[in-house]
Amino acid sequence: MTEVSREWYDTYMMPNYAPAQMIPVRGCGSRVWDQQGREYIDFAGGIAVNSLGHAHPKLVEVLSDQATKLWHTANVFATEPALKLAKQLTELTFADKVFFSNSGAEANEAAMKLARRHAYNHHGEQKDRIIAFENAFHGRTLFTVTAGGQANYREGFGPLPGAIDHLPFNDIAALEGAFDDNVCAVIVEPVQGEGGVIAADGEFMSAIRRLCNSHDALMIVDEVQSGVGRTGALYAYEHFGIQPDIMTTAKGIGGGFPIAATLATNEVAQSLQVGTHGSTWGGNPMGCAVGSAVLDIVSDPETLAGVGSRRQALEEALMQIGSRYGVFDHVRGMGLLIGCVLTDAWKGKAREFLEAAQSEGVFILVAGANVLRLAPSLLISFDEISLGMQRLEKAVQAVCGTNESDS
Repeated sequence: MTEVSREWYDTYMMPNYAPAQMIPVRGCGSRVWDQQGREYIDFAGGIAVNSLGHAHPKLVEVLSDQATKLWHTANVFATEPALKLAKQLTELTFADKVFFSNSGAEANEAAMKLARRHAYNHHGEQKDRIIAFENAFHGRTLFTVTAGGQANYREGFGPLPGAIDHLPFNDIAALEGAFDDNVCAVIVEPVQGEGGVIAADGEFMSAIRRLCNSHDALMIVDEVQSGVGRTGALYAYEHFGIQPDIMTTAKGIGGGFPIAATLATNEVAQSLQVGTHGSTWGGNPMGCAVGSAVLDIVSDPETLAGVGSRRQALEEALMQIGSRYGVFDHVRGMGLLIGCVLTDAWKGKAREFLEAAQSEGVFILVAGANVLRLAPSLLISFDEISLGMQRLEKAVQAVCGTNESDS
């Protein structure tokens, strides 16, 4: 059998990614092994996807069981796993209805289409404005990349969908000044992940809710990265004492299997009548079976309570490393969606730290050029946190080119 090599990527795959030179082949919990058998501690979690780590035994059991029964029917049938997961999601959240898709981008696409359709049905075609925020990230479809607040992701893909305005994040005055009766929706991340791991202010989220109420607009909360226990609540909107009209969830809900959902109140959901939207593979039995198992585990109070203690251990270790080497200014984010901001002396060097960390046997992420991002399993052990932080300190030391005693 021919051994797969990293060179195959350059030969056979489109060049829109720049993957690492090593190839991971096996994972268990928060540890991963590559083709050469080298072990890594995983603080990246597949970009907040592997909510329960790698190869969680319950997910393996559920997926294996479903694989012997029913893989796919398309949406000409309702399947038991999809109906079960939809019931769970509505019972655990504000929502009354669920639409299933395969990715966060698709979930956000559906959310914005739903908002536009709802406004059209109830107010007319002039009510079409969507307010989004600078540095936001909502996906890579043309609609969602336009709603995203990072111009470099939109460049070269025009003409783009219209009637989408970007405002400064956490700026209530700008929000109030931009609102009018032609706004059909506001889309917001409770924590901007790709935009630097920046949490929304409580007053800002409340202002969005208030203005949406007063102008008959819908509040869309993008919980693709912040949801499914990531912040210590099942969904991050719960921290703010508000309820959205529409919410999206993906990444962690599948624990590594691709599944996503758009949730809405009953009144709003009625605008997606037969034929208005769809997804061939969305709600497939395999993904829904896994999603149900993930929700069972993550919604357990013990799992959610453990997020805070793991956050504390990681944050304390990060700040200790930062103080020794002068590299980290502060830690931000919520729960186990952690942003470690580089000091002025190390601005623009985030990827150097990421590459050094990998060399030392630990996976991390970046959120732009100035922020290291961590999104580990909600179940990562404290021993793995300690070991991973030891390896991260060696990586920092390598980048700094100094020992603690020299700094």
